[in-house]
Amino acid sequence: MSDARFLQIHTLHSYAGVLLNRDDTGQAKRLLYGGVQRTRISSQCLKWHWRYPNGRDIQGGPKDVREPHAFERLERFVDSKRSRALVKEEIIAPLRDHYPQNVLEVLESAFDAAVYGKSSSAPTLLFGRKELDWLRGEAERLAKEAQEAKENAEDVKKRVAEWAKEYQSNIAAFRAETKLPGGLIAALFGRMVTSDPQANIEAPIHVAHAFTVHKAETEDDFFIAADDLAKAESAGADHMGETELNSGIFYGYVVVDMPGLIANCRNDRELASKVVHSLTYLIAEVSPGAKRGSTAPYGRSVLMLVESGDRQPRSLAGAFRKPIEPDVEKAVVTLDRHLKMFDHVYKTGEQRMYLTISQSELSEIQRVSMEDLAAWAENQVLVSK
Repeated sequence: MSDARFLQIHTLHSYAGVLLNRDDTGQAKRLLYGGVQRTRISSQCLKWHWRYPNGRDIQGGPKDVREPHAFERLERFVDSKRSRALVKEEIIAPLRDHYPQNVLEVLESAFDAAVYGKSSSAPTLLFGRKELDWLRGEAERLAKEAQEAKENAEDVKKRVAEWAKEYQSNIAAFRAETKLPGGLIAALFGRMVTSDPQANIEAPIHVAHAFTVHKAETEDDFFIAADDLAKAESAGADHMGETELNSGIFYGYVVVDMPGLIANCRNDRELASKVVHSLTYLIAEVSPGAKRGSTAPYGRSVLMLVESGDRQPRSLAGAFRKPIEPDVEKAVVTLDRHLKMFDHVYKTGEQRMYLTISQSELSEIQRVSMEDLAAWAENQVLVSK
């Protein structure tokens, strides 16, 4: 077995004429670093696209999974749902055609309080399919018992109040006996349940915000909506506007706490290794998808460096604190120089492999294909302590 604890994944991605991740004003997200404005992609945006590389339909379910390395394709994948309407849509709605409305109203109120706490507004929570199925089973059991006993509204409230007293301990016992109760996504990226701290899951996959290694390259794109039925004397446009477009070489950084991931997978080391295999591909190949129809924002990693070691991780973002020219070759050389300085000073001895489409190379590190790199990363989980 290896002493390695962490996998560190460093990437460079190049995009031209895109708007990958917007803020509340519709402009590209930004980051001031080294005294210079950079274009940024938030970690939340990156994780969302890795979780759902084909998007989700309007009901919140996954679309047809065509991405060959999507997490949904893993044999032991367990789905989850993130919503502030979990109780209403996932627990109560399936019972509406079978039980009286007055009983369901009492159940919905009690389950809302149990799941979301006493907050004035329900927070957005992530629950696994197994947790949701258990909760729906509990709601159906209570509704059936109340119906068979022909209870009035007050009796139903008393029955449900007794259930609520034992809710925390009962669901805790269920989670303890169930593999991936919160779903695979919670096991990978964590979750916080304010009403039930015992349900919190520490994220073993840590994702930094990606940023351009150079000064932001931005321009405003003027566009129109053409009117196919416009008269000859008209301008031919129903609408005119502007949108921001960006180009850039982005540095990305992800850390996988391998023991934490294995523990969250309930010590299923094989599942954890398959997750890392899929994740490596997703990081390299799946792009944030804003404005797909008008910018085709598809790109693959021009460099991916994977490190395996037992020391605290360290980002290589400092290589680009002083912005460089927007050139892939120079970005690779700059990253290599920064890594060699760390090695000279700290001598932490990580094992490494990398891929690149650049003519420049990283010093004294084996250069491999995407297939070999993903397989190597997967094996690091299998042989780790």
